[in-house]
Amino acid sequence: MGFLELFLTAVGLSMDAFAVSVCKGLSARELKASGPVKTGLFFGGFQALMPLLGWLLGRQFEAYITEIDHWIAFILLAFIGGKMIWEVLFGKEDGPSGSFESRELLVLAIATSIDALAVGITFAFLAVNIWSSVALIGVTTFAFSVGGVYLGNRVGGQFHEKAEILGGVILILIGLKILLEHLGVISF
Repeated sequence: MGFLELFLTAVGLSMDAFAVSVCKGLSARELKASGPVKTGLFFGGFQALMPLLGWLLGRQFEAYITEIDHWIAFILLAFIGGKMIWEVLFGKEDGPSGSFESRELLVLAIATSIDALAVGITFAFLAVNIWSSVALIGVTTFAFSVGGVYLGNRVGGQFHEKAEILGGVILILIGLKILLEHLGVISF
């Protein structure tokens, strides 16, 4: 997996956090710099931690599933991406409050990073440097989260659903690319 695929994965994973950050910004009446930074640290930190945990789990089972690893990567990424799109189109979503309390940010960070755990499992079966991958995911999510809070506070909620749909589509396409490369249909 090259840098472009890793970066697109990081962008795709950060879209949930971005969407929630936009909502945080929308609901914040008074925005101080500490709120967006704190949001970015929580979301970026968990988006980096979860793929590492997934990678550790995946390495434990590598010997058993190397023959089907491309299918696992495809199914997990397609499921995560499809779930993101489904939730936008058909799900009911309660927006977060305007506070930047650590307890609420912790819950939101865990909820938005569960998909990163599954992506980390797929990393165990792909040629990726896990440390640079989790760093890239964490930094990308941090930047999108900070920007999302400011954008939500400044512009409004018009990008919330579009960002989640884009993130879902990116993850599905990356999963499809992994599958097609392994099957020899395409090569990059």
